[in-house]
Amino acid sequence: MTVRKIVIAGVLGAIAILLGVTRLGYIPVPTAAGNATIMHIPAIIGGVLQGWGVGLIVGLIFGVSSFLNATLPMFKDPFVAILPRLFIGVVAFLVYVGLRKKNEYFAIGSAAFLGTLTNTGLVLTMAVVRNYLTAPVAWSIALTNGIPEAIVGVIVTLAVVMAWKQIGKGRKSKISDDIDA
Repeated sequence: MTVRKIVIAGVLGAIAILLGVTRLGYIPVPTAAGNATIMHIPAIIGGVLQGWGVGLIVGLIFGVSSFLNATLPMFKDPFVAILPRLFIGVVAFLVYVGLRKKNEYFAIGSAAFLGTLTNTGLVLTMAVVRNYLTAPVAWSIALTNGIPEAIVGVIVTLAVVMAWKQIGKGRKSKISDDIDA
């Protein structure tokens, strides 16, 4: 890992911790999940901007925060709270890299959408496998929380990543070159 990647992982990790500690990253909703979240967005941004390793680290920080701040029994289980979150930034990175040559905006938006669905899908799958939820309840949560979270994830990720890329345009190095490194 380069110093740049470590610093960006640290900054995005700090944002994830701040969102978790202040509970700003968890939006209370009247569903079985109890909360909708925006905590996955730093992991997606890390994956898109700096690669799968940064996305994995920030996802780990999100998962640990979710585990430590758990208000529901299923999130006190590390297989539900931590393990699925490791894949958010990894999936976002792979989607972004696979699509970026076709269209940058579409690649970023798709990475955010699928990164969010990775969070929702894997957490709910683990909750069903570990007998915290039934499949019908998980599907209900996926529709009521997952889709709005994905839409918010796309909007915020596009705004942040495109702003970041504009900031770096005047410099020698490009973020996409850092991903390849």
